[in-house]
Amino acid sequence: MKPTPFTVADYLLTRLKQLNVTDVFQIPGDYCKHFTQALEHFDGVKAIGAINELDAGYAADAYGRTRGLAAISLQYGVSTFSALNAVAGAYVERSPIVVITATPGGDDRQITKMYNVLYHHSTGNLSADQEVYAHVTVASEILSTSAGAPERIDRLLVAAISHRRPVYIACYEEVWGEPCPRPSHKPLEPVIPVSDPLALANAVTQAWTQISAAKSPLILAGVELLRFGLAGLLEEIIKASGFLYTTTSLGKTVLDEKGDKFIGTYSDAASIPAVIEAVTKSDCIVALGTIITDDYLILVESKYASMVRASTEEIRAGYFIYQEVTMRDFMEALLKKFRENKSYPLHVVAPAQPTWPDPWAANSDPHWNGQPDVLTYNRFFQHTMKFLEDNRMFDEVVFTLGVSSSLYVATNAYGLKQNSFISSAAWQCIGFETGAASGAQLGSGKRAWAIAGDGGFMMMGQSLSTLARNHLNAVVFVMSNGVYAIEQVYVNLQSFEPGPEHTFDTFDILPKWDYMALAKAYGAAGFRAQTIDELRAVLATLKDLKNQPALVEIVIPEKDLAGQMKRLGEEG
Repeated sequence: MKPTPFTVADYLLTRLKQLNVTDVFQIPGDYCKHFTQALEHFDGVKAIGAINELDAGYAADAYGRTRGLAAISLQYGVSTFSALNAVAGAYVERSPIVVITATPGGDDRQITKMYNVLYHHSTGNLSADQEVYAHVTVASEILSTSAGAPERIDRLLVAAISHRRPVYIACYEEVWGEPCPRPSHKPLEPVIPVSDPLALANAVTQAWTQISAAKSPLILAGVELLRFGLAGLLEEIIKASGFLYTTTSLGKTVLDEKGDKFIGTYSDAASIPAVIEAVTKSDCIVALGTIITDDYLILVESKYASMVRASTEEIRAGYFIYQEVTMRDFMEALLKKFRENKSYPLHVVAPAQPTWPDPWAANSDPHWNGQPDVLTYNRFFQHTMKFLEDNRMFDEVVFTLGVSSSLYVATNAYGLKQNSFISSAAWQCIGFETGAASGAQLGSGKRAWAIAGDGGFMMMGQSLSTLARNHLNAVVFVMSNGVYAIEQVYVNLQSFEPGPEHTFDTFDILPKWDYMALAKAYGAAGFRAQTIDELRAVLATLKDLKNQPALVEIVIPEKDLAGQMKRLGEEG
């Protein structure tokens, strides 16, 4: 029997396996058949069949956030274009994904030249995929031959793990199946840039001038610290400085949420009062690894001059910006300063965390005070988080959230474990959470709990089928109020007032879905809760659910307005 040749596809899969990618999310297609066939029979890397491209893309994004790298195999054109939104979110939020596809091959291209044939899934420009993806990747390759493929694949993967952002690779259709040398047994490693010594010294000197003069300094930690493996360095800086710290919404759970230095997550007006007060009174915010979005415009406008910021984008102290200085080097130099200075660590303690049932009870819509059993956004979190805490389940759960009212309510939570809060807080994609659940669970080895608005779930409900197909016991909670509530908050806040004269705009009203029938159709267990007692009963049942996803409809009033969202709406 003739031995099966080692191919270009095998080379890429071997390198992915060496980088701990053991699952590849996949949409099949004829152009990429050589890759998908290799994947199907490759030992140690499993093909995860997704139900559509966004499902596959969101899953890969979440997998990359929890595992350090992800891969997605897509058909040319129709699939890659459909997945573009998900890959863009991964680009913005620093999640490395290898986008794998195949284009019309050498013979096809000759036929196009000779007869002007338009091949299926093509715009006519056979480089269109790569040109579009250039805006949301840090490197791309199109391989027209197996010659030089190992070196080009290695460069691509090194770019992904160095920048923690997506990359794109396409082969001519036949090339994935062409023979290729085997890679070395040594896994690829990221390139770690080195700072210019003088620029680094200048940056730290200016930053230290501002930090040492501050009376109420505060660390604002961001998601880049997780992505680049710098969370441990953050912990050392907190210990050496004695500073209190908060996180952005996207950076929530950069560390375990414990200890006397964590004040809670800062999500602008949606934050709990003690967090808002600490940020407001700080005279020097040390922002480390943060992606500053327009959710933080008030912070930037009021604190810019006194802010010290180190990220992959810039090193800045006040209005001084320093080139050729890396975040890692800056943080290490800052840590050394704190350790050498006898004025530190400061002996300050974070404000006491809210005592249950707060912060939820204080933020629940007062319109429902006369109906204490009715579920609201905050009552859902009040009892769900208490259940997880009482059953010591925070170690077992990873949360996924897209942009919805629930995202801002959820940022008030304390006690979560490191890298257990995955959100689309910067790209702000409605529906991300449901598609991300499979990738979060496969990547982390923890059980995914997705919390979706019903509008977002309607975009991605088919992802339940992917969960069921792969026997994942993820839970998808749908906050069912029949409206795009988060959109209406910014359109007209008065719509939430009682009375028929206050109505929602037509474009924010959703169709009615039978969620229990939908759960059955997709192979999930279906549950419905409209009262607190019903929610408690469902949570108890979910605890022991195995090998099957659950869809839980949480029925809340159409006009429930979480206090967190009310404050954001009034601010906007």
